[in-house]
Amino acid sequence: MQSEDQWADQSRQQGRGPGWNPVTGMAGWDPRLGPPGWGPQQAFSPPHIPPYQPTRGLSPWGMPARHSWEIPLLIVVILATVSGYLIALLFLLVGAVNYYVLLLILAPLLLWFGRGTNYSMQRLNAVKMSPTQFPEGYRMVVEAAARFGMATVPDAYVVLGNGQINAFASGHGFRRYVVVYSDLFEIGGQARDPDALAFIIGHEVGHIAAGHVSYWRQLGMFLVPFLPIIGNSLIRAQEYTADNHGFCNRHLGAPGAMKTLAGGKYLNSLVDFDEMADRAPQDKGFFVWMVNAMSSHPVLTWRMWALRDRSRHGRMFLRPSGPPAAPPPMPPAGPPVQMGSYPGYGELPGLPPR
Repeated sequence: MQSEDQWADQSRQQGRGPGWNPVTGMAGWDPRLGPPGWGPQQAFSPPHIPPYQPTRGLSPWGMPARHSWEIPLLIVVILATVSGYLIALLFLLVGAVNYYVLLLILAPLLLWFGRGTNYSMQRLNAVKMSPTQFPEGYRMVVEAAARFGMATVPDAYVVLGNGQINAFASGHGFRRYVVVYSDLFEIGGQARDPDALAFIIGHEVGHIAAGHVSYWRQLGMFLVPFLPIIGNSLIRAQEYTADNHGFCNRHLGAPGAMKTLAGGKYLNSLVDFDEMADRAPQDKGFFVWMVNAMSSHPVLTWRMWALRDRSRHGRMFLRPSGPPAAPPPMPPAGPPVQMGSYPGYGELPGLPPR
């Protein structure tokens, strides 16, 4: 495995220095195969991907870890939602029909209609990433899908951000897709921070790899907006899981992505990642706890702490305490895994079909 210095030297030798233009530099490339002249092995290990640092592992096996609270909270939410469906059906049978009963009875249709409409909006209005449109972002999506062992590369779209910093993942039917707001995508340009964009794209593709955008899962989570604290906590746990995927895809981009969420795309360079993360155990009180508990995303100071301390899962309800513990040692890599499961840490299997 090459070191980061070796990777940087190799990037400079191949013309990917500060002045490298990803549009002209990638002209004629097939993102699944790499630049012209690469052999098959090089195609599966692109040198522009920074090497992994196993000491920053996401789990004892170096795979993207699912947050420990995600599945228990998912079970609670599904049980609550199923109970809601049964109660609504009972009210319907006895003739006691109101807005909430109709909402639950029609939930499968409403969810299907909403997902289909959202997907069509991207297909009709957004710019679809491809080898010729936002090629660097497209290549990051392909690489993240391969990193997580996905059999199909999700579609990826860029929409007008109008100053908003956002990205999301969703799906409809058998299709899965990622949407990146244009203001956020600018971070990945040659004058910005491509590692930050790779982390963000890995985060969103991670939502897909972890099954968060499944129709049946979202149907089972239909009552999340009506379950205070529990519903938001489940979404928060899923965000921690997606962060683990983003970290696995490009760990060097985690600080840049968080600094942009904190200070924006213009002032992100003025944000000190470690100084902000250090505040996580210092800020305390009931209202600090409440703001975190009611948030659908981890609060930024706690989120930064979790991305810096890779020895434990991100905190859900209680603030971090003490200095980050040293991450556990990584065991030796095992045999190659099959497509459809998570690859070993630092391995990139053959890229999936288009």
